[in-house]
Amino acid sequence: MHNYLDFEKPISDLEAKIRELKKIAEEDESIDTSEEISRLESRVDEAMVEIYSKLNAWQKTQVARHPQRPHFVDYAEALFTEFTPLAGDRKFAEDAAIQAGLARFRGQPVAVIGQEKGNDTKSRIKHNFGSPRPEGYRKAIRVMEMADRFGLPVITLIDTAGAYPGVGAEERGQAEAIARSTEMCLGLKVPMVSVVIGEGGSGGAIAIATGNRVYMLEHAIYSVISPEGAASILWRDSTRAKEAATNMKITAEDLKGLGIIDAIIPEPVGGAHRAPDRVIGMTGDVIATALAELTPISGDQLRTDRRQKFLDIGRNL
Repeated sequence: MHNYLDFEKPISDLEAKIRELKKIAEEDESIDTSEEISRLESRVDEAMVEIYSKLNAWQKTQVARHPQRPHFVDYAEALFTEFTPLAGDRKFAEDAAIQAGLARFRGQPVAVIGQEKGNDTKSRIKHNFGSPRPEGYRKAIRVMEMADRFGLPVITLIDTAGAYPGVGAEERGQAEAIARSTEMCLGLKVPMVSVVIGEGGSGGAIAIATGNRVYMLEHAIYSVISPEGAASILWRDSTRAKEAATNMKITAEDLKGLGIIDAIIPEPVGGAHRAPDRVIGMTGDVIATALAELTPISGDQLRTDRRQKFLDIGRNL
């Protein structure tokens, strides 16, 4: 069953009529509804194009959070072979919000790191809704250190509302773990390609997104804080999240214009959740192109270029 967002009501109504007509045709073969179904399907396509061509920042936030949007596990299964996840930070525990390990990407050995939100109640609880604790970032550091030692490119897929703000996480050094993970990204002498596939929330995202190339899916968001959090701070009213989202410049188009990301990966009309195989395939092509460009560059130059890339953000505005 498809989950419709609130602004998709015209689409929902039309598709409900299509399902009703198909049911009528199944129950009584003498009734031909094919022409009416075809007409309604054309109207659905038109409505989809119209709605998705003018999404505002808050609507894009809703699309980025869609429960049926493909997550890290979907990308890992489709893009990588021989994926071997590694567990634990060798200091405290395993954190399932960050998935990390070694794999092959189109035959090339790589290190893969990403946040996993889960797709049902059980898996969301297991993965803490994609909000990593310190041990998750320390695990990411461990995998990046291994990649650097053995000359493996690093691919990261970002999808988190932010690092987990719980008391235990803070006691175990959440801020320090995020800072060290970001530092590790900046120090790598191997190519690093990062893609924001859903939400890119605050330091929880940047900790594994400080790459030589940073991409975003068309309807993904990337921000220093969630719209709800910003509204709570600015106006002490989280219901003004829509207003905050607009002012924060969190969409892929905004961030490309600001020079924070390198390119936008287009999504099918209706969002990645309506054609996950297609958008995952396009993401893989973009990653492959980036790796082909970065692989001939020396390790020292890769590190220098990466650091300069982030130092330059905001300087030419």
